[in-house]
Amino acid sequence: MNVPDRNMALELVRATEAAAMSAGRWMGRGDKNAVDRAAVNAMRYMLNTVSMDGVVVIGEGEKDQAPMLFNGEKLGLGCEPKVDIAVDPVDGTTLTALGRPNAVSVVAVAESGTLYSPKHIFYMNKIATGPEAGDVIDIELSATENIKRVAKAKRKAVEDVTVVVLDRPRHEELIGEIRSLGARIKLIPDGDVAGALMTCKEDSGVDLLLGIGGSPEAVISACAIKCIGGNFQCKLWPRNEEERVRCLELGMDVDKVLYIDDLVRSDNVFFAATGVTDGELLKGVRYGGEAIFTHSLVMRSKSGTVRYVEAIHKSRKLYEISGVDYRTSQI
Repeated sequence: MNVPDRNMALELVRATEAAAMSAGRWMGRGDKNAVDRAAVNAMRYMLNTVSMDGVVVIGEGEKDQAPMLFNGEKLGLGCEPKVDIAVDPVDGTTLTALGRPNAVSVVAVAESGTLYSPKHIFYMNKIATGPEAGDVIDIELSATENIKRVAKAKRKAVEDVTVVVLDRPRHEELIGEIRSLGARIKLIPDGDVAGALMTCKEDSGVDLLLGIGGSPEAVISACAIKCIGGNFQCKLWPRNEEERVRCLELGMDVDKVLYIDDLVRSDNVFFAATGVTDGELLKGVRYGGEAIFTHSLVMRSKSGTVRYVEAIHKSRKLYEISGVDYRTSQI
């Protein structure tokens, strides 16, 4: 029997827990920048304690726009293994600031050079579903055809299918098509990483994700779905002619379908997520004086293991060993 190599996801979850505990202090206080700042600072601190030589491939902002975790930033102790990192300290900063559900902190890691970089393209058209219907979806088909295929694969009526869609004006036509078919719609204000993952969770009640969302979230969602099972496809969605021309200059085909193996060219992917606010996927952070309670999802594609981790953190002890004060909102 071969000795199993280490599951980095069990270390990454410490970073998502830290980000969630810090960001959760700002729930409902109306300051999305404070949510982001708290999460970024805590996540950066914890990721720099991991034994890895990591580079952020999917992050936010540029170096001069701190406190964002920026593309190209190096994280970890600088030792093997060399890895690509995809991060979203809080997928749903506005959700958190307004006290709304389904905000999560997420991190994904894979071997160096295996994560797709969307470069200057901020949005992608996406479709995602769980294992039962993973083989039947096709982003080049209509929403109507995909819903019918998913219904057949899951042995349910079209009217029983629930589609999650970001609530945006650009989706007016898509929403109209779904409604005309008679399928159910779950409109979400933000947080399409959680939305994509809901399609893979049996008891979530969500069958399919459709529509245009952030390209960093697309790569992170692909990492997660590669671990948990299911299917994810997308296409680049330039916002204007300038972005389209830049794609042509860089050799990026806006008509090409990007499959899950194009987005994550690795079979050894590590993923961790911690709930910031309560949602269908994970429970949010709870504060109980000296104790802080978190709920996390930890996955590895190579083993197929999916863990749900409920943790109790002692804020005073964490402050003594880390310098991150989870007892207050000032990070």
